[in-house]
Amino acid sequence: MALVSTLSELLAEHSSLSGDSVEHLQRVVAEWQLLADMSFADFLLWIPLPQDADHDMAGAPEEFLCVAQARPTTAPTAHPEDAVAARVTLWENPQLRRAVVEGRICREEEPRWHMEVPVRRETIPVRHNGRVVAVLSRDTNLAMPRVPSPLEIAYLGSASDLCQMIADGTFPTTAAAAGADTSPRASDGLIRLDAHGLVAYASPNALSAYHRMGHDTDLVGTPLGPLTKSLTGDPFDATEVAARIQAALDGRTSLRMEVRARGATMLVRALPLRPRGDAAGALVLVRDITDLRRRDQALLSKDATIREIHHRVKNNLQTVAALLRLQARRTQIPEARRALSESVRRVTSIALVHEALAYSVAEMVDLDELVDTVLPAIGDGATAEVRAKVRRDGSLGTLGSALATPLVLVLTELVHNALAHAYEPGQQGEVVLRARRSAATLEVVVADDGRGMPEGFDIDRAEGLGLQIVRTLLDELDSTLAVRPREGGGTEALITVPMTAR
Repeated sequence: MALVSTLSELLAEHSSLSGDSVEHLQRVVAEWQLLADMSFADFLLWIPLPQDADHDMAGAPEEFLCVAQARPTTAPTAHPEDAVAARVTLWENPQLRRAVVEGRICREEEPRWHMEVPVRRETIPVRHNGRVVAVLSRDTNLAMPRVPSPLEIAYLGSASDLCQMIADGTFPTTAAAAGADTSPRASDGLIRLDAHGLVAYASPNALSAYHRMGHDTDLVGTPLGPLTKSLTGDPFDATEVAARIQAALDGRTSLRMEVRARGATMLVRALPLRPRGDAAGALVLVRDITDLRRRDQALLSKDATIREIHHRVKNNLQTVAALLRLQARRTQIPEARRALSESVRRVTSIALVHEALAYSVAEMVDLDELVDTVLPAIGDGATAEVRAKVRRDGSLGTLGSALATPLVLVLTELVHNALAHAYEPGQQGEVVLRARRSAATLEVVVADDGRGMPEGFDIDRAEGLGLQIVRTLLDELDSTLAVRPREGGGTEALITVPMTAR
């Protein structure tokens, strides 16, 4: 059975999209379950083949690749088969090309038959920074007739507005990405507001949520912001939720927030509806999470315990480093003193990772902040004779602890190796750590402007302990190391870390 590639893997292999465009497509995928449920339709994300991120895709592509797929939970799927990694030509789905060339939503006049099911297709250009970077197809299964109801009309109208905003390039925003996977869904509770902030429609689940908060009548025609503010027990939460609903009416996207009233806890998120830039109200999603928060309380002590463990590991490692440092001062043999000092540096680097994890609730490490803390210490303590400076250029981003710990060790070893071997005593210089991250890889270059590589140097045969540690750790990360002369003099060490499986 063939393995299904992830969105990041497919984009890295088949496109040359910029990092910003890749992140935008990931935000679209994070939000599109809401679109699929409200549209009662499948959503497929397509990219043209071949694609050049430096052009506007107006060259009328002949073939498209499906890189992601979402099915509705509110209706039968139009695609029971897995469509990810499937290719279609212009003749199989001409609407994809029309969406690219014309830059607008395109609808088929007549449904098509797909696996003995009538399917109505629509294509939506995904616009980012003024350019079409991909196409969404909205495929609706027409086999089961639907009787229009107020809920269905509200769903379809809201979905159409959001799809138009995708075509406009105004949805989703960067702010909307945070927590999109845990935001309320349409089935949890949906409220449609008109341009004046009055409730035009409230689903049964949304009405039940407000009943639990203390509102005992219908919501239609009610100004939702002031009503929610009056129900909320905490004055700060009351002001904040009203401000966020008003912000959505004003066209600004806000993150979800929790509202507590009468012992109930609701998750509320407000989305602006501004198709083609016209104010059309807002969409408010509500989810009753009272029972979930009660269970979360039981997990808080466990999270605190994990952070406390990281904190104690950090303290223990610092104690070990202090003992090694004390032993180094008492040792008269230069080689032994140097070995102990290098051990102190390595232990300290690991301790800094655990210190970062002690303040993280997601086992994630901000490598930029961590490296900026480690590098100056390496430069100050490398050797008294060398006066080289160390700096970072570019962003390494945020990584999980399983990757961050060995990667920080690798970088500290390479920087220390450059400071120790690249310069003559008293020589000034600069060691630069350059980082570049894409959907597929993280590339880090440690470059110095020193004396250059020794004649006949072979990284695979180098016997220094530092380089042996580097090779061992990179093998565990399925990563590569290349050492080469630097243009203009000096040496460069290039690390390539695959990101698609992380």
